[in-house]
Amino acid sequence: MKPGQAVDLVHAPIAHWAQVRGDASAIRCGEQSLSFAQLQRDLSLRAAALMDSQAPATVLIDGSLCAIERLVDFLGIIASGRCAAVGDPDWPLAVRQKVLAALPMGPTAPISAPLPDSPFYVGYTSGSSGTPKGYRRHHRSWSESFRACLQAFGADAGSCILAPGRDSHSLFLFGMLLGLWSGGGVELQEHFSAGATLGILRSARTPCLIAVPSQLLMLLEAASRQNARPIEALRLILVSGSRWMRKRTPELRTLFPRARIIEFYGASETSFIAWMDTDEQAPDNVVGRPFANVQLRIDAHDPVNGAGLIYVRSPMLFMDYVGGAGDATAALRDGDWLSVRDLGSLDSQGRLILAGRQNRMLVTLGKNLFPEEVEAVLERHPAIAAASVQGIADPLRGLQLVALLRWAPDCSDVRPDALALKAWCRLHLEGFKTPRIFLLCTCWCWTASGKTDHLALACKLLPEGDASNAIETACLSALP
Repeated sequence: MKPGQAVDLVHAPIAHWAQVRGDASAIRCGEQSLSFAQLQRDLSLRAAALMDSQAPATVLIDGSLCAIERLVDFLGIIASGRCAAVGDPDWPLAVRQKVLAALPMGPTAPISAPLPDSPFYVGYTSGSSGTPKGYRRHHRSWSESFRACLQAFGADAGSCILAPGRDSHSLFLFGMLLGLWSGGGVELQEHFSAGATLGILRSARTPCLIAVPSQLLMLLEAASRQNARPIEALRLILVSGSRWMRKRTPELRTLFPRARIIEFYGASETSFIAWMDTDEQAPDNVVGRPFANVQLRIDAHDPVNGAGLIYVRSPMLFMDYVGGAGDATAALRDGDWLSVRDLGSLDSQGRLILAGRQNRMLVTLGKNLFPEEVEAVLERHPAIAAASVQGIADPLRGLQLVALLRWAPDCSDVRPDALALKAWCRLHLEGFKTPRIFLLCTCWCWTASGKTDHLALACKLLPEGDASNAIETACLSALP
C-alpha cells in the first residue's frame, strides 16, 4: 500500500487488497466466506445505500445479523462516513433503548467523506450506573494501533488472525479489523467453541490467535480431554482482556510449541499501553514495557507501595464518551494525558507494574490493598482457577478480606482447606493482605468479555442478598 491519508482510514486498505489479491480469503466463519474482492463489493453497496438514505451520523449495528454480516455492515457504515456503534446482542431491550437514545445522531445525509480524525466506532464498557458507557474513536487511533501491533509483534501479526469472540468486545473487533487492514484476513466464530478453535488452529489457516485468558484455559482443558497432539501451525498468540495465569504457560507452550506468546495491557479508551513476551518467572504484577509510541507518567505516588495513577500519552487514545456523563469509572484527562484510573509504578528496568484499579482498592487496618495482587497469588495455586477478593465491613479492621474461589478442573484430590490457603498467601504476601474467610463459589460470575465479574460477586456478599439462592458457597474456615 502507498503511504498517505487513505491508510489512516480503517477500511481503506480493503480496496487495495481487493485489487492485488482479490481472490484471497478476507473473512471466514464456519462454511461461509468472503474474498477481498467480494468484501469490497459488499461494503461498497452498503455504503452507497447509506449515502442515499437519511441514516443518522451514528448507526447501531443490528445484533441479529450473523458474524460476517455484522462485520460487513460495520465496514459499510464507516465507509459511508458514518460512525458504527457496536452493542452487545444480549442487552435487554430496555438497555438497548437507553443506548440508542444516547447515540450522537448528528446530521442526516449528506455526510462528508471520512477523514483520519473522523469518528468511526462507538464501543461499550460497563458503567458504574449499570448502563453501558459508550466510548468513541476516530480512524487514526486504530490505524496507529495496527502499526504499533505490527512493529512490536512482527510479521505474524499481519497474517490471518483467528478472533474467536464477539465484535462487541473491542479486543476481537480490533483483531478482525487488523486482519483486514494488513491483508492477512480473519476467521470468526458465531460462538466460541474450544473444540472448533483447536480444529481451526490445526488446519494452519490462522497462524495468529487473539484471545482472552479464559479462552486459552478452555483450549487447554479441551486439548487435555482429547489427548490432543501439539499444534505446530500456530506462530503467535496475543493475550489480553485480563491477567494471564502464567503458571499455565508451560502447558500452553506444550500445546503450541512454535507460538510466540505475548501479553499486552491496555484499555478501551487507550488501546495499547504495554506488552511483554510471557514469562512464568516474571512477577504477577508486571505487564511489560510501553509500546514505542506510548509515553507513561505515574502521578501521586503512594509512599508505602510506590503506586500512583498511570497516565498515558499516545496517538491511540479515544475521543470521548457517549453518554455516561459523570460516571465514577470514567477516564481522567490532563491535557494530552489520559488515565483509566489504574494504579501502578515503573521498575528499574522500565517495566510497568500494575497495582490495580483505583475503584477496587480496599483499606484494611489502615493500609491500602489492591485485590488484584491477592487474586494473582491465589490463582498461582494449582487448585484454583479463579479468585475474587472482596472486603466486608469489620468494626476492628475497617474491612475484612474475603476470597471467593473457583476450583480448577480435575483438582479434587489436591483441594486445600482454609489453613493451607492462608499459609500459601503468607508465603507471598504481607500478613494484612491474607484473606480471613474463603468461600467456594460453584457458579462463577463472568462479564460478557470473559473476565471475572467482581462487582456481581461482591453483590453476593451483601447482607440483603440471598446468596444461597444465587450461588452455592461453602465456608472453608470459621475464623473468629
